[in-house]
Order: sequence, then C-alpha cells, then structure tokens
Amino acid sequence: MQNEIDSAARLRGKKVLALITARGGSKGLPRKNVLPAGGRPLIAWTIGAAAGAEFVSRVVVSTDDDEIMAAARAWGGEVPFRRPPALAGDTATSIDVVLHALDQLDDCDYVVLLQPTSPLRTAADIDAALMLAESSDAPGCVSVCEAEQSPYWMYRLDSEGRLAPLLDAPVAATRRQDLPPVYVLNGAIYVARVDWLRETRSFLGAGCIAYPMPSARSLDIDTPEDFEQFCRIVGNCKQEF
Repeated sequence: MQNEIDSAARLRGKKVLALITARGGSKGLPRKNVLPAGGRPLIAWTIGAAAGAEFVSRVVVSTDDDEIMAAARAWGGEVPFRRPPALAGDTATSIDVVLHALDQLDDCDYVVLLQPTSPLRTAADIDAALMLAESSDAPGCVSVCEAEQSPYWMYRLDSEGRLAPLLDAPVAATRRQDLPPVYVLNGAIYVARVDWLRETRSFLGAGCIAYPMPSARSLDIDTPEDFEQFCRIVGNCKQEF
C-alpha cells in the first residue's frame, strides 16, 4: 500500500503526455476515427478516457486530417501541429509518429500512446498502467489480454502434411483451463519513459511489463464488423455499411 501511495505521489509530480494517433487514410474502415458511436465520434472515446486519467498532464492528437482535427478539438483534445504526409501513409511506423510528436512538444517524463481504435479502455486503465510502470520501476508498460486461442493447441504442417505442435505443452492438458495463460497485445495502452523510448525506439524493449485487461475492454476496431460490435455495446450509431 505504501509503495502505491509513494508511486502515485511521484507520478503527480511528473509530466505525462497522452498521445492519440489518428491518421485520415484508413482503408479497411474509411473515416473510422470520426464515425459516430454512442453519441460522439470514435476518437472522442479515447480523448475522454485520457482527459479523465488522474496522472495525465496533457492530451494531444497527432493527425494529418482536417476532419479529425476538428473532431478532436471539439471533444477536448489538443492539436498543436499537423502530422506531415510522410508520417501519414501506410508505411509510417507508430514509433516514428510518436517521436515526431515528442519533438514538437515540451519535454515530458512519460508518453502514453493511445489508439482511437481501442475505445473501451478507461481512464482507470490508463492510470493503472502508469502506476504499474512507476511502482515497478519499469521503463515501459503495455496492455494485454488473454489470448482466445492458446498456441499450445496450434499446429504446423510438415513437408508431408503431417501435424506438428507449434509449441510443446508443459503439461498433458486436455482442457483449456489446464494450460498456462497466454497473453497478446490488445493495442489499448502503451506507456514509456521518454528517455528510454528515444533510446530503444520501441515500447516493447527490455524491462517492459504488462498490464492485463479483460477481453470485454480489449476491442480493437479495424473492420466494419468490429465497429458494428462496438455499436451493439454503446448504441446510437448512425453509420451504415
């Protein structure tokens, strides 16, 4: 308990940037970042979560798109610069986008990368991931959820078409619950100390720890079907596909 109190006190004294990355050129689901869902554009769900996080000092949106800029500002996000075209194409990497944003802004201690396509992550999730990094003295923390399909029950095919286990199961398991839990990145939260991120150019470098989230808050919207699932959860979606 004392460690948590001390960690919270240290975080309150640090500058934490929540960076929301939202380019305008989505192909799988056009205009996905501004599609209406639950009475607000998709990006507003992430802006709201970041703004509600106790330890976040500033909420900035990096985008190349005028419509996204307008929506972000209308729902409380800062848009202090326009992302250059070279960082808005299909070949641009997330780390280059983050480092570009950091170069445009005042120095900060932590950066939290938040993607608008993970709208069910909450302010409490963001705070918890930051607290976990600070209390563990870890340079980074990423959100994960338990994998739906265990790799211990996956197979390769050899040259003659015979099944070969992808991994050797540590136990003779006949039920899913007998297998060790396995986690995947859910794309919702990426926390990093800025000095470490600049050095490693990765949110997944050595020393990074995981913040487990339930699958119910781990929806990642990439297709019309994903967005329709989100609409079933929050309602009031006017978009038709």
